[in-house]
Amino acid sequence: MKQSRLMSLVESVANVIVGYGVAVMTQILIFPIFGLHTTLAQNLKMGAVFSVVSIARSFALRRLFEAIRTKKPPSLDNSG
Repeated sequence: MKQSRLMSLVESVANVIVGYGVAVMTQILIFPIFGLHTTLAQNLKMGAVFSVVSIARSFALRRLFEAIRTKKPPSLDNSG
């Protein structure tokens, strides 16, 4: 069954919402190890920017692979 554009977007957004929480928590835990000290507000803003980029990337890739999946293979019939 073919996935609609809307459902591709919904899936991408849901994925990014979960990823946003993971990313912010990872930043809070990992940044200090590398000597980067940021506030919670800065972590939330950085996470938001990366989330917007991630939604666009995920949606574009989903549509690309859906197009590949639904494309009919060229006919091997040489008669014609």
